[in-house]
Amino acid sequence: MRKRNQNKMYRMVCAAVLTAIAVMSVGSSSMAAEETIPPTAAETTLPTTPIDLAAWVGQMQQPTQTVGNLYRSELTNEWIDVSLMQQRPVAIMVDNEKIALPHYGLTEADVVYEMMNSTANDRITRLMAVVKDWEKITRFGNIRSTRQTNVMLAAEWNAVLCHDGGPFYINEWIARDYANNLSGGFSRINNGKAREFTEYISAGELTKRFQSAGYSKEYNAFYPGKHFNFSDVELDLSANPTARVCNQIVLPFPHNQSTLMYNAATGTYDYYEYGKAHTDPLHNNAPLTFKNLLIQDTTFAQLDKNGYLIYNAIDVGRSGYYITNGKAIEVVWAKLGENAPTVYFDKLTGAPIQINTGKTYIALVPSDSWANVVIQ
Repeated sequence: MRKRNQNKMYRMVCAAVLTAIAVMSVGSSSMAAEETIPPTAAETTLPTTPIDLAAWVGQMQQPTQTVGNLYRSELTNEWIDVSLMQQRPVAIMVDNEKIALPHYGLTEADVVYEMMNSTANDRITRLMAVVKDWEKITRFGNIRSTRQTNVMLAAEWNAVLCHDGGPFYINEWIARDYANNLSGGFSRINNGKAREFTEYISAGELTKRFQSAGYSKEYNAFYPGKHFNFSDVELDLSANPTARVCNQIVLPFPHNQSTLMYNAATGTYDYYEYGKAHTDPLHNNAPLTFKNLLIQDTTFAQLDKNGYLIYNAIDVGRSGYYITNGKAIEVVWAKLGENAPTVYFDKLTGAPIQINTGKTYIALVPSDSWANVVIQ
């Protein structure tokens, strides 16, 4: 059943991207959903070079590598215990207001998303941390509410979404058949802050919550399959015609001042916000750092005067960047369904990109501020 669903997903992506290329080649505008706040950035389209969809399908269907009691993680390509192979991850909503710092346990995440949480409050962001080996968590958070976009993104990984409530807009989304979630009721830790900043996932808590909710720990029929296409060798993007030096990328998130700086000593990008390096007190103040950065130009719709919004995460042909090892290249991305994986293609060649082994940071940048992304 799972294999059949994955093959169906691949066919859907192929068909939809081919359709998008045909439509865009005769001058069609964006396929994004109607939005109440139109983007000021120019619309982008897929390259006229035919996308190598057969290569993408073949790469996603490659068998999992195993050696002894280890296998290559589908989230990072790092070697981890084979007992985790079928374990579905969790996706944890983490408050990113300054008073919520420091974050505990965030360096345990395999993939971290950052996106605008509201058009109010100077467009404050919120984080969603995808964690494969969640049973080793001792303290994670603090935990806050979710939005509709996060339900779609968590579903790309067949992850159980962990949060504390959210606006009424999420109700129909968390009721989707593919969506599993754990809302509220996590541990409260007296940290001297207001109550909304005191909720954390503690040791053993998720195992009990999975059991009480009746959720399987293993991937289920809605798992869309492998997400990233990892390279077997260390990637050097220098030969790509669109490559540029990227020692620092400053994102147009004015409240958080989110910045990622290349650390040549580690070959990864350290995350900074509020003018300081992000560190994890649970792990000796280790920096939050990533091997891969995926930056997406994404339109959105504001839902009300309070600033609630939904990103048009289902879209085809919008611009982006893939960044690793001090270089950035231009990409386009496609997501064809609510629980379909987001796929990234080289903007010039149309080939599916490969990424390096390691942790990944993904930012959904509002299209109306895409022009303000700074790469140095």
